[in-house]
Amino acid sequence: MKADEKYGFTYLFANEPAMNHAKLSEQYIGKTFDEVMPAKEAKILHLNYKKAAMHKETMVFTDEVDLADGSKLIGESILTPVMDEEGIVKYVVSVTRDITVSLLEKNQLIESEQRARSIVDHNLDGVITLDMSGKIIDLNPAARMITGYSNQQFISAYISDYIYEEDDCHFQQVLSKTKSGIASETIDCRFVHQKGEVVDVHLKMLPIIINQKVSGIYAIIRDLSQLTKNAEIIANMSFYDQLTGLPNRRALLSGLDKHLETDTAKKSDTALLYIDLDRFKYINDSFGHLVGDEILKKVAERLCQFEYRDYSVYRQGGDEFILLLPNTSKKDANKFAQKILDSFKKSFYFDSSEYYITPSIGISLYPADGKDAESLIKAADEALFRVKEKGKAHFQFYQGRIDTIHRNVVELETHLRKALENEELTLYYQPQLELATNEIVSFEALLRWHSKEFGFISPAEFIPLAEDTGLILPIGQWVIDTACSQIKQWSEQFNREFRIAVNISPRQFQDQNLVDTIRHAINKYNIAPDLLEVEITEGTMQDTAAAIPILKKMKKLGIMVSVDDFGTGYSSLSYLKQFPIDVLKIDQSFVKDVMTNNKDAAITTTIIHLAKSLGMDVIAEGVESKEQAQFLLEADCAYVQGYYYYRPLPANEIENIMMNR
Repeated sequence: MKADEKYGFTYLFANEPAMNHAKLSEQYIGKTFDEVMPAKEAKILHLNYKKAAMHKETMVFTDEVDLADGSKLIGESILTPVMDEEGIVKYVVSVTRDITVSLLEKNQLIESEQRARSIVDHNLDGVITLDMSGKIIDLNPAARMITGYSNQQFISAYISDYIYEEDDCHFQQVLSKTKSGIASETIDCRFVHQKGEVVDVHLKMLPIIINQKVSGIYAIIRDLSQLTKNAEIIANMSFYDQLTGLPNRRALLSGLDKHLETDTAKKSDTALLYIDLDRFKYINDSFGHLVGDEILKKVAERLCQFEYRDYSVYRQGGDEFILLLPNTSKKDANKFAQKILDSFKKSFYFDSSEYYITPSIGISLYPADGKDAESLIKAADEALFRVKEKGKAHFQFYQGRIDTIHRNVVELETHLRKALENEELTLYYQPQLELATNEIVSFEALLRWHSKEFGFISPAEFIPLAEDTGLILPIGQWVIDTACSQIKQWSEQFNREFRIAVNISPRQFQDQNLVDTIRHAINKYNIAPDLLEVEITEGTMQDTAAAIPILKKMKKLGIMVSVDDFGTGYSSLSYLKQFPIDVLKIDQSFVKDVMTNNKDAAITTTIIHLAKSLGMDVIAEGVESKEQAQFLLEADCAYVQGYYYYRPLPANEIENIMMNR
């Protein structure tokens, strides 16, 4: 461009690429910017050329050109002023190159770095970046929170200086392995907090590999302190009834079995009094659960007021209570039961209203009526049943129905053995929904038996019998096969995949052919393994040495593993850490009272947070109201099932629902 003294510019020469880039016509020589291009572009060019001429310095600027195919070309122009002997700018030379690709690559690199940085900065786990010597060069906000150190305190220090002394040897082995390019297994170690405290953490070391060379290390730490507290809360709450504060059935079973092993129990009788409140259901139905709950609290207080040596009160559940009288006799137990009946002659007051309640009491004695906790409870329950049959509001000792019971069990077993052959067993399916969208995503398969002889028989009655007799193994194989067949059928019918969960009993779990049975069914129907989920109970996993290999085989097969009724059995943080679990199912006993009981709400929320922090999904069972569903949604629970949405239904009714959604 030729420049004049007033910083006007006219074209003098342009090579062919320059003419194409600026879209110049053949008659461009001697013309100004304004004469050959739109006013906006001309103004920008003139300003840049003027800067180069005024400052007599090389200038760089970029511009965009719209190409004929609709794409854009980005050009970088270097403007060089050319001066005469007196220092007056006579020309400005522009050399332009296409930087579209390089600029795109640069922007992509910047975006990639920002995305990676965002993942690190917002990670819930602490991420500490190390150089090859183990020196700290960066840490994310979570790491600062876990360790208590700021960037200024931590950076340039060696991470080994903050590992608890007894764990340093193991840590150095893991660090050395990671330097060789191998990601470490997760280990547990202790970290010295800024306050001097020791923090238990999960630690995993990952090599940072650039151009096939290890250039640094990520140390990822997860604080276990809150998980430990959560486990302690769950363990403590699982032994106590959240409404009355009394020990619950689990505490009773544990305490009673221990008591029966003592010398005191062996030298004298122990009485178990099983109490049921007569017609209590009518109080709940007539006045609401708030009144019912308050009455239950007052009943608990009244049952705890008697003067008697070392007796204990437990809430069995609902309106049922159990009292345990150690070192007693049948005569003393008789007198105590009468005291209970007499105490209920006084009414209960709540909110200026008066309520009268009577108890029915069944009594069993150790060792005459049972040698362990379960048999004593069963005997007292049988005695209570007789009280109910004979008019309620009195007590009765267990008298035994051995012959009748054995005859019924044998008869039931005979028909159960023929149930598969007679096609009397069927699977019902309860939908599991994604809470945020109310979309059905999976199902739980539930076994039902409609006997041609006895009619519908409750699973609570025939499944324990199947366990005891070993019939649970062929029945369980049938359940797995039927569920896989249903997965295949629905996948083809609805052109989408649904996961189905099947319950695995403790006896099935011990079967060495269980994994082969599952593999055979998956291959038989050619379904994706992760569409089958097995539900196990907490009690099943007590034998860690036996359970871990089986679960690992299941996971290797690709199926999903869930823990059913979480929080009601032998809850342990250790098995959550050790076992390959995908899903925790919150028991309906916690969900039931989340709106009225702060402790149930706390347990439910704690389980959800615990599962999420361990990377597990959560399904809340027994959702029966809109309020419960809203509570779970706000608590960040992902999935639900319950009568508020759907009760368990046969396959054909499920298909009708799916076709009408």
